[in-house]
Amino acid sequence: MSLPALPLPDEDQLPFDPPPEYARLRAAPQVVRVTCPTGLDAWLVSDYAGVREVLGDGRRFSTRPGQAAHVLDAFGGPDSPVTGFSQLDGPEHIRIRRNFAPQVSHPRRLAELRPLVEQITDEAITRMLASPQPYPLHSQFSTAITTAVIAELIGVPPEQRHLLHDAATALFRTSTTPDELRRAIEPLWAYLYELVATRRARPGDDVLSRMIEHSADSERPLTDEELTQMNGALLIAGFDTTASMITYGLVCLLNTPGQWAKLCAEPELAASAAEELVRYLGVSIGLLRQATEDTVVNGQPIKAGDYVVVAVQSGNRDTALHPDADTFDVARRPGAHLGFGHGAHACVGQQIARIELTTVLGALARRVPELRIAVPPEEIVWKRDSVVRGPAELPVIWS
Repeated sequence: MSLPALPLPDEDQLPFDPPPEYARLRAAPQVVRVTCPTGLDAWLVSDYAGVREVLGDGRRFSTRPGQAAHVLDAFGGPDSPVTGFSQLDGPEHIRIRRNFAPQVSHPRRLAELRPLVEQITDEAITRMLASPQPYPLHSQFSTAITTAVIAELIGVPPEQRHLLHDAATALFRTSTTPDELRRAIEPLWAYLYELVATRRARPGDDVLSRMIEHSADSERPLTDEELTQMNGALLIAGFDTTASMITYGLVCLLNTPGQWAKLCAEPELAASAAEELVRYLGVSIGLLRQATEDTVVNGQPIKAGDYVVVAVQSGNRDTALHPDADTFDVARRPGAHLGFGHGAHACVGQQIARIELTTVLGALARRVPELRIAVPPEEIVWKRDSVVRGPAELPVIWS
């Protein structure tokens, strides 16, 4: 008998919610066997405690080098152009993260970043207000901000940022073939490899230069290949996932009664609104792990080698986390959630994303409180060919 398919979001029917099957699975909670869109059979974990357990235990559940990191991502293998930092486990992952993470998460670095994000956001809003309406917010605003921030951090000039766009578009599109992905990724990797050599010879005041400097004092300094992959991953992830959350979050804010008005009345709620959007929406369909040993989750035996899918958005909607977890509230006191992952592979750039989301939401609430979507909810076009959720475009207007 064939297995049931992994429940996937349907934004046309439930634009902000996970499929209703997850509420039933969380109630027990149950771990069930499903077939993923890529053809893999996997155990599905959908409750908060279970998702946290799987993501938090890198010894029992591995990202496995060469395996897909996403349930809709068919790429992998030792020669894959996307194999790298995110697919390492154990000491190698820790070694690279220790050289990488402080440059994008240290409080002093984040304090230095905030004025840059504020400047880029204010300039983007000024351009938007001077543009014809309706205005394509996702492509011209959200993506423009996140691209500029992450590129400025690493030191990629404007004339080379098309490499980032091409690589991210190919990577997150589910219909991209491995050859198409390679053709899109390799120019970015080649450029970054040259940039690493340049920064080694002439350091600047950017994340890449600081990584090189920090790594030089370690027992095993980062190689040029490792620096290229790490900065490429940061560029790609920072470009698409955060941009999608900005756009998707605004759809949610503008279509949930009272929430945009509440934020505009109290723009200082931007930080809690950003955290709530990450909890409530999530832009990832699900994350894939592989059991390294015979184990048990929620009473379900899982054999070594079995795949496990964790439904992050479902976990964040668990009433064990919040009694009213299906309610969106910009004033919710920030607390635990899984929107940025958990454990050793939690999003290394999550603090950057928080600054971007908070800055954008606060600035729009102050400067464009009359912002509204130019089409009815049913006419919003959602991404269909992407592992990242959100609108493909969002036309907006203002008074």
